[in-house]
Amino acid sequence: MATTSPRGALSLTATALTASVALYMALVALGNITDFGTNQEFVRHVLAMDTTFKDDDLMWRAITNEGVQDAAYVAIIVWETAAALVLLYGTWLWARRDHPRARRFSTYGLLMVMLLFGAGFMAIGGEWFAMWQSEDWNGLDAALRVFVLSGIVLLINHLPGLQTDGREVR
Repeated sequence: MATTSPRGALSLTATALTASVALYMALVALGNITDFGTNQEFVRHVLAMDTTFKDDDLMWRAITNEGVQDAAYVAIIVWETAAALVLLYGTWLWARRDHPRARRFSTYGLLMVMLLFGAGFMAIGGEWFAMWQSEDWNGLDAALRVFVLSGIVLLINHLPGLQTDGREVR
């Protein structure tokens, strides 16, 4: 019976997990493009802070201009699409066993995802716009799940068994 080397299994794991995040981001971007209005409402409510505690010390942060809200939403969709494309390219490179470039592009794509969900949704949306206060428009749990998943995939892509110079570690 043929066995897979540890390096081969690790390469397969990096490929599959990078592909999983790429697929997720592609589906998120596609959903936001084809069903623009659903998450447009989400972004509008978060930025307007209209379902928060209405604390006067925080409400000055609210953005109620729909043009600015929509521009922010379009920027999110563009970022999601770009991250998906970078991750798809990284997946393709993993599949070709071009480990140095696969690691580099996967890292870029995963960093893009982590910045969007960590800095964008958790820090800016969750804290600056007090999304955590909303019972109806709170995406912090979903953002955390994607952030953690992407971080785990990033760590796997950087395990020492996948040397950037192509050498196998035994």
